[in-house]
Amino acid sequence: MSKAIYIHAGAHRTGSSSFQSCLHHNRDTLAARGFDVAYPGRDGVPRGRLRLRLPALRHGENRLAGFAEDLRGHLQRLSPDPGRALILSEENIVGRMLHFSHGQFYPVAEKRIATLARALEAPPRAVLLVVRPYAGLYVSAWRKRAEDTAAAPFSETVQHLMAMDRGWPDIITALRDGLRPERLIVVDYAQRGESRGLLHRLLPEVPRDDLAEPDRQINISATDAALRALQKRLHAGETLARPDWQAVIADHAQDTRDLGLTVLTADQKRVLNDRYASDLDRIRALPGVLFA
Repeated sequence: MSKAIYIHAGAHRTGSSSFQSCLHHNRDTLAARGFDVAYPGRDGVPRGRLRLRLPALRHGENRLAGFAEDLRGHLQRLSPDPGRALILSEENIVGRMLHFSHGQFYPVAEKRIATLARALEAPPRAVLLVVRPYAGLYVSAWRKRAEDTAAAPFSETVQHLMAMDRGWPDIITALRDGLRPERLIVVDYAQRGESRGLLHRLLPEVPRDDLAEPDRQINISATDAALRALQKRLHAGETLARPDWQAVIADHAQDTRDLGLTVLTADQKRVLNDRYASDLDRIRALPGVLFA
């Protein structure tokens, strides 16, 4: 695609849906400045039309060209004017969280990034990634997956989480080397701030004060009571459509008791937090990365 591309690559459980809501909320302002926006809207964000189909673990190298061609056509349909820039927001660029439970940290990232690079045909102007501490990320990932999938208990998954094969520096290196963006911005989750501020980091040419922050809360987390109810039904073999499991979450929203579904010991938290701190130091030392 012969146009300027700006990519928000997530990551998961770092407020990506809120960022996409911010894109929707400011789409008129962005359109007036020459930017089209594309996002999936999977958490109810209006006008989400992006369908970013990238290879999974099972797909061989011979399939990448086909994925890239299909994606190139899809993006051109979303933003057909070559004179307009495209802001693309999708947290699944580096892969899905389901591999966490097997001790694999986005094992298909390189393959997916290479496919996206082939589809774009030229380096993006900027790529933005928000990284989250491993302890909070792993807990939040399990809880999200448990909303609509019969999951192994968190207590059984912990051993794989603690022995994760790699981490954020590897994914950031893959984004840098695979996409070769003009700017690669990495933001620590603790420094994320408002979505409009994050958007300004991606698009510094758009003043932060010209952007509005959405007031609607997106992707509210399920309580332990809701997850317990959902897991009971899912393990019994029920298939729940999205409105069904969202209704269960809403029904149990006021029951905020800690039922011990996602407990990490003090030692486990210390190990994961130490690893994250060490990985942040590695990220700071990576050439070509703007870290905040």
